[in-house]
Amino acid sequence: MKHIGILGGGQLGRMMALSAKQMGCTVATLDPTPDAPCAQVADRHIEAEFSDVESARLLASESDVVTFEFENISAETAEAIDEKLPQGTELLFQTQHRLREKALLSTHGLPVAPYRSVRSMEELHEAKEKLGIPFVLKTARFGYDGKGQHVVKSESDFAKLLETFEVDEYVAEKWLTFEKELSVIVVRSEKEVSVFPVSENVHENNILHLSIVPARVEDATADEAVALAKKFAEAINLIGTLAIELFLTQDGLIVNELAPRPHNSGHYTLDACETSQFEQHVRALIGLPLGKTTLLTPVVMVNILGEHVTALEEEWSTLSPRTKVHLYGKKDAKRGRKMGHLNILADSIPEALKEIERLGIWKEKVK
Repeated sequence: MKHIGILGGGQLGRMMALSAKQMGCTVATLDPTPDAPCAQVADRHIEAEFSDVESARLLASESDVVTFEFENISAETAEAIDEKLPQGTELLFQTQHRLREKALLSTHGLPVAPYRSVRSMEELHEAKEKLGIPFVLKTARFGYDGKGQHVVKSESDFAKLLETFEVDEYVAEKWLTFEKELSVIVVRSEKEVSVFPVSENVHENNILHLSIVPARVEDATADEAVALAKKFAEAINLIGTLAIELFLTQDGLIVNELAPRPHNSGHYTLDACETSQFEQHVRALIGLPLGKTTLLTPVVMVNILGEHVTALEEEWSTLSPRTKVHLYGKKDAKRGRKMGHLNILADSIPEALKEIERLGIWKEKVK
């Protein structure tokens, strides 16, 4: 029996813990929130801040391996328990900062959007001149679901940005016109690498709304995304899970962001693949052979946010027999907060999308 520690108590940790316990592992989680989603299913909950190095050491001392469910862990905490982190600290360090992440991708030959470092008002003006309008300004750290982003589509937008600009570390990226947003989940152990089917993603208000699998792209495009993921995973000696978010443009695939962990766009794997991303992650950490990632059925994953909970409850009895419900155990249904997701299995993608439209929970958000 393996003892697994998880830094973070959110829904990713919860689903990771459920997979680990299915394989006979015990699970401890560290999170400052009482009754966090992962804490509800873990064997032990250490209630502490992520910056609490001594609590992290306690978690590590009780675990055979430690993993994390999100990137915003202090370098000091990660380094203090490095010997128990099969994933290591290097990729975590690189992906915690958008400028380091861009440099890592470029070093390995992966295409990224033109970008500039911005640390001052002068550099902001320089970025505008070099990249042109439109462009997007992102904080270099602690950004997710669109937080810390400013889209500049006009001179008027730029003037408003100047009024609120505060000196910090940012990355300015040229705004890309893209046909689709895609992502691919790759998992690597010390012995092998596996890639899940490519997901086509639809965002609303910068939050993932739908993941459509198989992605509605040419086979050659999907094959290219899978090959890119495998090559990169091998090049960086990945251990564990990495999500690679991509834009499909007229010029081909462009890498947008990385996440060194299971990812929202991989939730479809829980019901539609032979092995889920969470089970695969645990397998990679504890030395089990990686499972097959075969897609068993077309699927559309749709997120349930705080504003959808009431509508879901109203439609509860009308859900189709092939709709799989995953709720995360969060008490406060706040607008924009991820409360759960549905995996809608179907014989075809149009059929799954039609079911989402029939439910009406998300109204105009279905595309």
